[in-house]
Amino acid sequence: MKRKLALLAMLLLCGGAAFAQKDTAFVMPDHFLELEQLPDEGYYLPAPPKEDQLGFANDILRYQWGKTVRATDRGKQAADDAQYTLDYLFGYYAEAFGTLVSEEATPETWKLLVGGIVDGGLAVKRGKRKYKRLRPYVYFGDSTPVPADEEVLRNSGSYPSGHTARGWMCALIMVQLNPDRQNAILKAGYEYGESRVIVGYHYQSDVDAARIASSAAFARLQSSEKYQKQLKKALKELKKLSTLNVKL
Repeated sequence: MKRKLALLAMLLLCGGAAFAQKDTAFVMPDHFLELEQLPDEGYYLPAPPKEDQLGFANDILRYQWGKTVRATDRGKQAADDAQYTLDYLFGYYAEAFGTLVSEEATPETWKLLVGGIVDGGLAVKRGKRKYKRLRPYVYFGDSTPVPADEEVLRNSGSYPSGHTARGWMCALIMVQLNPDRQNAILKAGYEYGESRVIVGYHYQSDVDAARIASSAAFARLQSSEKYQKQLKKALKELKKLSTLNVKL
């Protein structure tokens, strides 16, 4: 199951490739919205900055900044953040959220977050396919601190950032579950997206657009009856944990 969820994460970040052809046993984890129910970021978001626009100049400056910190502890964290597994993502947020979410210890919360993360990944699928923006390391012909991903992601769209979208969606849902820790959770979520700039897999504008797309999808989730039912189950489950001060 964990291997399949990791595969799902990779495929969503690559723009929603046809995973059924890769693994005939793969089944999409339960989530809350179909693609056509999600806001179309290819419609409401502007196109990524062009080479002759100021926005692209800022993207270049941020890309160069990222390269200057790769040898630091922050750069090492950014390389770690490139991992696609849900186990890593939940471990990343554990301190900020106040507890480690797992399928074994908190199954209802796990279901809520996994479903939301799937929808967060889908929320950038149409934009990636529409704009087909080259990733910065491809555009500049550079290597990255995460060489294992370079060929896998080379031909996938850079705008908006799928990695950022799923990480930001995770943060938003965790804030909904435990608002007393909102500042720590959102700071972690913000830095998770910035890691993509540091490792050179995304421009700053890719990351910024992903946060908007993920936020729009989160807003749409609030009108999903299926999501609200699972949210109540997760809140009830977390209420029993002595480490959290969760309000029903």
